[in-house]
Amino acid sequence: MTRIDAKFAELSKAGKKAFVSYIMAGDPDFETSLEIVRGLPGAGVDVIELGLPFTDPMADGPTIQLAGQRALEGGMTLQKTLQLARAFRETDQTTPIVLMGYYNPIYSRGVDSFLAEAKAAGIDGLIVVDLPPEEDSELCLPAQEAGLNFIRLATPTTDAKRLPRVLQNTSGFVYYVSITGITGAAEAQAGDVGPEVARIKGESGLPVIVGFGVNTPEKSRAIASVADGVVVGSAIVGKIGAGAPVSEVLTFVKSLSDGAHSA
Repeated sequence: MTRIDAKFAELSKAGKKAFVSYIMAGDPDFETSLEIVRGLPGAGVDVIELGLPFTDPMADGPTIQLAGQRALEGGMTLQKTLQLARAFRETDQTTPIVLMGYYNPIYSRGVDSFLAEAKAAGIDGLIVVDLPPEEDSELCLPAQEAGLNFIRLATPTTDAKRLPRVLQNTSGFVYYVSITGITGAAEAQAGDVGPEVARIKGESGLPVIVGFGVNTPEKSRAIASVADGVVVGSAIVGKIGAGAPVSEVLTFVKSLSDGAHSA
């Protein structure tokens, strides 16, 4: 059982919804990023999604693209991202970390080396948005053999024929993308999301967490009420990009987690 599995079992037993936060590793710099990550559990975050900076983030909107650029310009790398995770694990051995990004940096590192280093750094799961199920032998299956969850994205265009293939080797949870488009492009609507979450849960039995288009405590509560939890990324990253102090970022995160946990 991974930390992700244990966390969702704990939340289910308590009758609580999950709050997942995304931040870009190294944005605006390594030390500030680490300070924010260390503060997330205290702000009510159940699972941390740690963005891996990449030059061509096809699924990300302007806010997260800019965060990645800031991190890269500050010298952030895959190695330093794993270093940040290791530093977090010095004080927190229980909060799950999901590394979210693109395959190129992992491929360049070498899959076997990357998986060994990620596991040693305390990474619990991977979301690699540009590797479809047809490429499971590249990373998904080796990751699961290494003890990491491989989390797949489902979208409003994932039809009944495609969904079983998407779910086939997914573990940990399913990330449901609530809109058709990039991060931060539109607002999620609970009325649209609810039936899709039920459809996916019926096929997989895994927790379904909804992301993209959630940006306020009210929206966090509304979406969490029709899912097993909610992910917020662009709204938090936007605060960081605007130069908000760490304390202000974490206060905002707490308001979002309170929304999800009240569902």
